[in-house]
Amino acid sequence: MLKRVLLKLDSIVERVGNWGLLSSGILILIMSFLSTYAVARRYLLNNPEPYSYELSTIFLTACVVLAVSGLQRYKRHLRVDFIANYFSPTWQTVFLDIIGPLMALVYVSIITWQSWDNALYSFNIGETSQSVWQEPIYPTKFVIPIAMFWLCLVLIAQITRGLITVIKAVRLKAHPDENGNNSAVTLPKENQ
Repeated sequence: MLKRVLLKLDSIVERVGNWGLLSSGILILIMSFLSTYAVARRYLLNNPEPYSYELSTIFLTACVVLAVSGLQRYKRHLRVDFIANYFSPTWQTVFLDIIGPLMALVYVSIITWQSWDNALYSFNIGETSQSVWQEPIYPTKFVIPIAMFWLCLVLIAQITRGLITVIKAVRLKAHPDENGNNSAVTLPKENQ
């Protein structure tokens, strides 16, 4: 029962992470069109406009924070594992899938909490940009805590998978198979 619930939650976390990656890709495409449009207006028509720069700034912020949880889920962030490579696969899992994400979870939780307060304040005062356009800033500020909260869920899922892997490895070493093998630790596919 618990295994089924964990697999379902992990599937939901993965789908939302994939949605964030897809959204980021679409935003990058939109930003490239906006930049091309701005350059064409400035240099070909000699008629610059500020809106494409403003929109690109807004989209860039959303692009970065939406992609973070998907990248963490697929372990595509830079990992400094030159020390962990000297340890056994079980200890690598402890360092890279439990301790590292646990420290990140503390940090990201603080970012989520503070950015939520900042977004609510921005919404309550009706904060707008200081440009000529004066677009509201709070929608972009709300994307940050929502994406960071999702990153917290991804980190919790990663810690849980790491703990399960370590527990299985310890059990395998404590109770060797019928051939007496106790050193073979098979990690889940994503940890290899």
